[in-house]
Amino acid sequence: MQRLQFVICLLTCAMLGQRAIAQEQPVSVSLDARQQLFEQLAVDAKQFDARNILKKVVRVAKPSVVHIQSRKLVQTGSRRTLEEAGSGFVVEIKDQKYILTNRHVVFPTVPDGVKISLEDGQTLSVLDITSDPASDIAVITVREADLLVPARIGDSGRMDIGDFVVAIGSPFGLTHSITYGIISAKGRKDLALGTQGVVIQDFIQTDAAINPGNSGGPLVNMRGEVIGVNTAIASSSGGNEGIGFTIPINMAMVVASQLLDKETVHGAYLGVRMDHDFNDSTALKLGLSHARGVRITGVTEKSPAAKAEITPNDVILSFNGTLIEDDDHLANLVSLTPAGSKVSLLLLRNRKPLRLEVKLTQRPTAEK
Repeated sequence: MQRLQFVICLLTCAMLGQRAIAQEQPVSVSLDARQQLFEQLAVDAKQFDARNILKKVVRVAKPSVVHIQSRKLVQTGSRRTLEEAGSGFVVEIKDQKYILTNRHVVFPTVPDGVKISLEDGQTLSVLDITSDPASDIAVITVREADLLVPARIGDSGRMDIGDFVVAIGSPFGLTHSITYGIISAKGRKDLALGTQGVVIQDFIQTDAAINPGNSGGPLVNMRGEVIGVNTAIASSSGGNEGIGFTIPINMAMVVASQLLDKETVHGAYLGVRMDHDFNDSTALKLGLSHARGVRITGVTEKSPAAKAEITPNDVILSFNGTLIEDDDHLANLVSLTPAGSKVSLLLLRNRKPLRLEVKLTQRPTAEK
């Protein structure tokens, strides 16, 4: 009986297998029907192209992107060099055109070791490079500024998780390549970026493919506006794994302006000492449900904080409307605000909210 059941099973399986094979046979399409499909696809494709916002974004953003080839020293003091590709884009600051990129794209290079080319292949003569290691931002001045097409600058503070973005750059030296994705997260910090010493971190995270050579290129929103400078990837292989990091353009433009004005970058000063171990237990005692913002432990005499009458045990909850995550976040916001600016702070004092206006000053020389 068992043998009979087994045989029946085999016959049934064989019949099912034959039926599956029969179902998998390709359906033949007549030449006329195939021609009709091609014609319908042509109509559909035309309608799709008319609605394809990505193509429009690329058309407006791509002319502002440049390819950067750098001949770098293997290490400081060494004569050995290597060629590396990177990217950049054109910005306009005080009616002058410059190229914005990452510092690590152009440093450390040999004299005349930076070559810049436009999309049409024209090369540009570098006159000056100024950079800031703490933010990994560099600004390049070129002789042929009249050839440059400035990018339209957006507001990175208005971007949300899930927003669509386009990355443009030179991955592995393949100039003006386009990739597409979304913003995956905001406010990423404490990233280990090799030996670059990037301490001012407030990265946008994206899954748009970013690879070596994309560094310095723009991240663009669906309005064609630059909202970030592509900077780094998290990767176990050295290539794209869907985790890229971008410097918000609001931060990058502040640093670029400070560099061009020959100001001290990140020089604004509040004058407070912060509780680096602020926890839920301390927060509950101060009237908060959990640790958020920054608890002040001390105030420097004659500092902007002292003049605004900030006191120990105040908790700074927001800075100019931006909710404070922790002490590093507050330090970044202060340092990226131009000296002389008046800012609004929301504090918690004695379990009650309090708003103060503070005028930030240049950081005293002794405390730089």
